[in-house]
Amino acid sequence: MPNTPEHIPQLVGEIYRARSRSVFATLIRLLKDFDLAEDAMHDAFKAALEQWGEKGIPSNPLAWLVSAGRFKAIDRIRRESKFDSLEEQRNWQTEAASPDASGLIDKAIEDDMLRLIFTCCHPALSLDARTAMTMREVCDLTTEAIASAFLVTASTMAQRIVRAKAKIREAKIPFEVPMEHELPDRLAAVLQVIYLVFNEGYYTSSGESVTRVDLSSEAIRLARLLHVLLPDSEVTGLLGLMLLHESRRPARTSSKGNIILLEDQDRSLWDRYMIEEGLTLVKRAFSSKPPGPYTLQAAIAALHAEAARPEATDWAQITSLYSRLLRINPSPVIELNRAIAIAMHKGPEAGLQQIDAILERGDLDDYHLAHSARAELCRKLGRTNQARASWERALALSQQDPERRFIQRKLSELGS
Repeated sequence: MPNTPEHIPQLVGEIYRARSRSVFATLIRLLKDFDLAEDAMHDAFKAALEQWGEKGIPSNPLAWLVSAGRFKAIDRIRRESKFDSLEEQRNWQTEAASPDASGLIDKAIEDDMLRLIFTCCHPALSLDARTAMTMREVCDLTTEAIASAFLVTASTMAQRIVRAKAKIREAKIPFEVPMEHELPDRLAAVLQVIYLVFNEGYYTSSGESVTRVDLSSEAIRLARLLHVLLPDSEVTGLLGLMLLHESRRPARTSSKGNIILLEDQDRSLWDRYMIEEGLTLVKRAFSSKPPGPYTLQAAIAALHAEAARPEATDWAQITSLYSRLLRINPSPVIELNRAIAIAMHKGPEAGLQQIDAILERGDLDDYHLAHSARAELCRKLGRTNQARASWERALALSQQDPERRFIQRKLSELGS
C-alpha cells in the first residue's frame, strides 16, 4: 500500500484489525489495568491517524503504538489525579515511562498476548468469567455479542466482565505465563475456553442459525495464535480438531438454513484445504506424546474427514477412540457419542442399550441431543411410539430454530 496521507486511514484500520489486541496486551503489562490499557490503545490509534500522515509511518508501527498509548495513559492519569499520593504517582510514572526496549519488539508483544490469554483464563476465575474475559479482552467481541452467544442479557454479561476484572485486581492475579510446573493445568483451562467458544459457534445453543461463524472463526484464530506461541501437542490437537469440524460448514445446512446430518452431507462441499491442514496437525499431535483428549477427538474427526462416503467410515476405530477418550476424560456426552458410534458399528440395538443406561442414571436427561439420538435408533428398530416420545422430548428441550424444524420434520415422517 502506498505510504501517502490518503492511505493512512486504511493502513491504520488494517493494523487495528490485525494487531490491536497485541498492542492492548502489552499496554496491560505496562499499565497494569485493563480499562486504562483499553483507553490507551484507542488513544494510540487515534494519534496514529492524526500524526502518521504528517510525520510519516514509523519503522515499527506496533512499537510506536505501544509507546504512544503508554504516554497517553500517563497524561490521562495526571489529568484525572487518580493517585492517592504524589509518591505513588511519581513511582508509577517512573515505571511506565522508563525505556523498555523489550516491550517494543515483536517477540515481547507476542509474549504479552500469551500473558493476556493465561490471565483471562486463570483458574481463580469461574469458567463463565474466563470465557467472558477471553472473548471480550482477547477476541475483542462486543459485550452484546458475547451475551447473545451465551443466552444472557448484555447488562448481565457486562457485570460478569466487571467482576472478573475486579477479581484479577483484588486477588493480584499476575499478568504472566505460568511456571513450567504449572503449565499443564493452566493450559487445560485455556483450551477449555477456546473449545467452548468454538462449540458455541459451530453449533449454537439457540437462535435462528445452526452456526455462528464469528465465534468459531475467533476460536480458530485464538488457537492459531496459541499454537505459534506455545506449540504443545494438545494445542496442536485442538487446532486440528476445530479445522476438521469447520471444514464441513458449507455442507451442514441447506439453502433454506435447514440442518443436514453428517451422513447426508455433500462431501464435495467440504473444504479440502482445511481438511489437509487438520490432518497434518492431528498426525503431528499424535507423534509427540500419548494423545490427550483434544488429540483423540481430532483423530475421530480425521476418520470422518477421510471417509469419501458415509459407508466408508471406520466406525470400529471411532468406537475404540471414544473408549480411550472416555478413560482419560469421563463424561456423559462422550459416553453418548461412543454409544452412537457403537450403534453405527454393531447396530441400533447395541447403541440404544448404551443410551438408555445413560438416561436411566439421570445423566443428560435435559440434553436434547441425547433424546434425538435415542429417537433415531428407536425409529430404525421400528419402535415408532418410543421414537415419537423421544423426538417430542428433544423438541421441548431444543432452543435452536433449525433444530426444532428438523425434529418437527422427523415427527411428521413418523406420522406418515
